[in-house]
Amino acid sequence: MSTPKILVFAGSTRSASYNKQLARFAAEAARSAGAEVTLLDLRDYALPLFDEDLEEQQGLPENAKKLKTLFRGHDAFIIASPEYNSSITAVLKNTLDWISRSESDDEPALVAFRGKTALLLGASPGGFGGMRGLVHLRAILGNIGVIVLPDQVVVPKAHEVFDGAGGMKDERAAGQVTRVVKGLVDFQKKLAS
Repeated sequence: MSTPKILVFAGSTRSASYNKQLARFAAEAARSAGAEVTLLDLRDYALPLFDEDLEEQQGLPENAKKLKTLFRGHDAFIIASPEYNSSITAVLKNTLDWISRSESDDEPALVAFRGKTALLLGASPGGFGGMRGLVHLRAILGNIGVIVLPDQVVVPKAHEVFDGAGGMKDERAAGQVTRVVKGLVDFQKKLAS
């Protein structure tokens, strides 16, 4: 049985992002469940706003090519997504838009997404925990060929949950995240067998 390769990232570039903390916690849970994990920070892959004129003149930006290679090289994604104005962040949408582009006429459409699996998580200081944004992210990913697992976890009142050292003070929330991450790893192992 092959080891699932999982790419974990937050839809935020903010240094103190609760979703980055959630992504780090999920990455450790995935490693503990037997996955090979890459933890990605979108801040390290700055991209211009998606613009077809720019794409036509200069091709895919280098960072989009690097991200596309990373996405293609993994079986599944864990995305910890903040909610901005009841939707996903501009940086996450822009990243997905650039990665979705074909680099040649013979490249299969949406090659970095089709047949991949995703687990969605969210954290927010508010009471909904980012849930409204995950509805949009689920729709986007489903439309580009990603199998989005039905289970997800949102962490409301995130400012009270994380301990600043990579852990979660709320044992119930930590247990929920650990459970759904293990579910993703187990699902990928079943797919591979």
